[in-house]
Amino acid sequence: MSQFMFVTDLDNTLVNHDTEDDKALQELNHRLSQHRQEHGSKIVYATGRSSVLYRQLAAEKKLIEPDALVVAVGTEIYINSSESVPGEDILSGKLANPKGDNCDRDWSAQIATGWNRNTVVSITDKFDELKSQPDTEQRPFKVSFFLEESASERILPKLETELQKCGLNIKLIYSSGIDLDIVPKNSDKGQAMRFLRQKWGFVAEQTVACGDSGNDIALFAAGEERGIIVGNARPELIQWHSENPADNRYLAKNICAGGILEGLKHFGFLE
Repeated sequence: MSQFMFVTDLDNTLVNHDTEDDKALQELNHRLSQHRQEHGSKIVYATGRSSVLYRQLAAEKKLIEPDALVVAVGTEIYINSSESVPGEDILSGKLANPKGDNCDRDWSAQIATGWNRNTVVSITDKFDELKSQPDTEQRPFKVSFFLEESASERILPKLETELQKCGLNIKLIYSSGIDLDIVPKNSDKGQAMRFLRQKWGFVAEQTVACGDSGNDIALFAAGEERGIIVGNARPELIQWHSENPADNRYLAKNICAGGILEGLKHFGFLE
């Protein structure tokens, strides 16, 4: 068995919120920890959560510590490495620190071009249908709202047009029929995964990504990385998967961590 880079979304992908006794997660944690120790594999969590809400979930579900944490829909990367240096954000000072590690400065600089948070906020204020998410989810490179699915088809095109008029380098990520994130165009979970893969020297064939919803599409569309879609995936991801078939992507029958284990065995990363 050789080393690989494991990247996974958290809510409803790695973590099953419908059960307290998640034996599949316990088994997956054990197998991944063992593989990391024996083969030098890397574990990455890629979540739409902020670092604050990530820490709450990690404590609640007893998640194993990752080698890197991608939070806020790919706009922030934290690496447990002496290479990291304190990153002073251009908007709000030092970025929130999840566990004594520093936000990767190279990544922050890479996504900053063409981003203006104040302009984004001033435009979104004009749309009454957009309901701000909690302050913990409002990040230097992410502005987040709740938007009812019934209004999304009408609001999203208008909002995108207004933002484009200002020449901003942004994109809209709408997922789970409720969550809207506005982020720099050159940031998402997929590009963050590629950034880490290149930083650590993994080829695409040594990398596997797991997800369940629309904001995970970027993980599966990044390139030749292996992809695992868990059995409980949201309709928008299933539809995208059907419309964009690929041999390097696997649709699991089992849900959450059980589906991830199934996929890792399918691709030969675990026996």
